[in-house]
Amino acid sequence: MLIAAAVMTMAYGSSAVAADPRHPVVQNFGAISPMPGAKERPDRKLRYRVLFSVTKATASPDQVNPNLEKVARFLNLLGADGVRPLPGDVAVVIHGPATPLVMDDAAYAERLKTANNPNLPLIAALRSAGVSVRVCSQALVGNKVDPATVAKTVEIDVSALTTMATLQLRGWALIPD
Repeated sequence: MLIAAAVMTMAYGSSAVAADPRHPVVQNFGAISPMPGAKERPDRKLRYRVLFSVTKATASPDQVNPNLEKVARFLNLLGADGVRPLPGDVAVVIHGPATPLVMDDAAYAERLKTANNPNLPLIAALRSAGVSVRVCSQALVGNKVDPATVAKTVEIDVSALTTMATLQLRGWALIPD
């Protein structure tokens, strides 16, 4: 057992050894497959400032949005190599057909005829990992989502267009869905 822990430490870095190597940062979401021999790896010397654009709705409203889960996978991939972005250095802007995923349980259930919003636990886990989760106010209007029904853990930006432009001009990398 001690040898296995030593190998994990050498392969992934001392801060990344976790009880669950498939979820070193965001538990229960964004599972990864550790690959110790892979060539290109996260760089501990870089400051990862990344913006994810989430626009696509899920095929079924009772499923977690796979593009939102991609954010958790990104954090887990970085974390497996001991890289942890600073709080707020990873952001998600939700817009387009994905917009309803930010609604609280009651509004989501009423609108999409499901028991609850399966995205809220993932949003909470991302927030706990330091991710800024945002929604486009223009998309709220366009998708007829009352801003009062947006989950309290989600920030409302004036628009996804301006958020994406502003953060890219500040040096952030954009990952589209």
